[in-house]
Amino acid sequence: MDSSTYHIPALLNASIEALDIRPGGIYADVTFGGGGHSRAILARLDEAGHLFGFDRDADALANAPDDTRFTFVHSDFRYISNFLRYHGHDSIDGILADLGVSFHHFDDPERGFSFRSDAPLDMRMNRKGGKTAADILAEYSKEELEGLFRTYTDLKRPGQIAAAIVKARAQQPVDTTFRLVEAVRPVINPKSEKKDLAQVFQAIRIEVNGEMDSLRRLLQQSLRTLRPGGRLAIITYHSIEDRMVKNFIRSGNVEGNIDQDIYGRVSTPWKAVTRSPIVPDEAEIEANPRSRSAKLRIAEKL
Repeated sequence: MDSSTYHIPALLNASIEALDIRPGGIYADVTFGGGGHSRAILARLDEAGHLFGFDRDADALANAPDDTRFTFVHSDFRYISNFLRYHGHDSIDGILADLGVSFHHFDDPERGFSFRSDAPLDMRMNRKGGKTAADILAEYSKEELEGLFRTYTDLKRPGQIAAAIVKARAQQPVDTTFRLVEAVRPVINPKSEKKDLAQVFQAIRIEVNGEMDSLRRLLQQSLRTLRPGGRLAIITYHSIEDRMVKNFIRSGNVEGNIDQDIYGRVSTPWKAVTRSPIVPDEAEIEANPRSRSAKLRIAEKL
């Protein structure tokens, strides 16, 4: 799979405009994937500019441009500060994150991200270590599984879904995508089966890859990493991510705890560039249906 089909970047033009790129600036695309956003950033940089592309999936390296202004970092973006300091940068001009899962992951049946094909339940972005989805379904208690579905989805029956998995694994390991589907199908609404299955898989994927903790750490480190006037542009795809980003821009922390001065003015290290998130228009959704739930939020470091 080449970079053009590895992933179609959502909100491409809007996210590049959001960075307000300086030709000689230093930027980080922390979700490199197929490199669509990165190539658009490089097109706006001159010889003094530089871009760091982060991706924890080694497959993404094949998409890295042969460009002296680009450095590929095979790592989770939660370590952005460490790697930038290693490369001699204490502060940079912009950070872009597209938190959507690449088409490459959904469309490769061997990765186990989708319920459309039968495959081992892996779901790891970095296949060199960590627990697989099958490990989590085998080891977590009913209460822990219920917590995942309650926290990371809008499913109406998280307890019943967790109990169904525990019941199924007592008979045989729930270690393939189809076995997971068979386990939870009796307790989900047939009228919304695809949507509910997608959320079941979403919750497990988030847990496998520690996605919420990675996002939390990225946001916290952006305060130290971005120079004053630097831009933060984050594209989210579900309400949990979007709420964290919205809270962070509004208050400077992901919990959304507001600190006000004696005049009632909210104290935050960010200026929201737009009042509401930017979403795809109908033309983009028609061309790329997977962009439908994308939301872009932009902030400038004060």
